[in-house]
Amino acid sequence: MTLDQLLQIIPAAGQARGALFLDPINQAMTAYGITTPARQAAFLAQIAHESGSLRYVRELASGAAYEGRADLGNTQPGDGQRYKGRGLIQITGRKNYADCSESLFRDRGLLLEEPERLEEPQYAALSAAWFWSTHGLNDLADRGDFEHITRRINGGLNGEAERLAFYDQAMEVLA
Repeated sequence: MTLDQLLQIIPAAGQARGALFLDPINQAMTAYGITTPARQAAFLAQIAHESGSLRYVRELASGAAYEGRADLGNTQPGDGQRYKGRGLIQITGRKNYADCSESLFRDRGLLLEEPERLEEPQYAALSAAWFWSTHGLNDLADRGDFEHITRRINGGLNGEAERLAFYDQAMEVLA
């Protein structure tokens, strides 16, 4: 994908943010087999929405709502705030940080000690592609099942209209 294509898909990212994230996104998509137009369009649509058009790599909320959430592995006091959403797809919770850390760094504890690493463009993109891959989203993209992709990422259909608009634009640009 070129910078021009990325900016056609996510125009609000702007030239500077687009250029900052272009190579990390391309590398992450390649590393995790997000290599067909359908897969790329679905992935780009989701990260565009989740990151506010590549503006946010850290959740704006405090993370207090995740405190004590055993389903996220948040078992220690402060886990909710420490392991709030980060990266282009908003990796959330102690367990997800540990699993992502194991995959990206072969060190389960690295992201537990340095969760801010997921805010760096390279790891923001790689963590999103890791999440995509481990949740079987390439298969759903191959089937055109965008609704279920959104549900696996978001738990519901929040922002569905915007996600679909990004997806339709990406399909047009990448076709």
